[in-house]
Amino acid sequence: MSNLETGIERILELKVTQEDTANAMGSGNLDVYATPAMIAGMERCAMDLVQSYLEFGYTTVGTAVNIKHIKATPVGVRVNTVARLIEIDDKKLVFEVESYDTNGMIGTGTHNRYIINEIEFNNNL
Repeated sequence: MSNLETGIERILELKVTQEDTANAMGSGNLDVYATPAMIAGMERCAMDLVQSYLEFGYTTVGTAVNIKHIKATPVGVRVNTVARLIEIDDKKLVFEVESYDTNGMIGTGTHNRYIINEIEFNNNL
């Protein structure tokens, strides 16, 4: 983890499918990109960003999201999500996350993850 430093970032690109809609996820009645789907993309982007920096047997778990979904995105449109590591506090990692479609920003906020040992974590379940 010695190479893990603030400022690193990653971009995740996806295309909104019917399964990603508020209607399909039960979070609304419209066939537009669901807030839970957008947040899941933000979490995945942050997780993927740091995974290669972690020692074997370690991963991260999401613990907090503070997200604003500010604009609707229809099915078939591409979404780019950016995760940027902005704070490291021992095992706590804080990310700035943003999502964009072809018309601009659709979501923004922060996301916290903690570095955990997978075996120890699973043994404590």
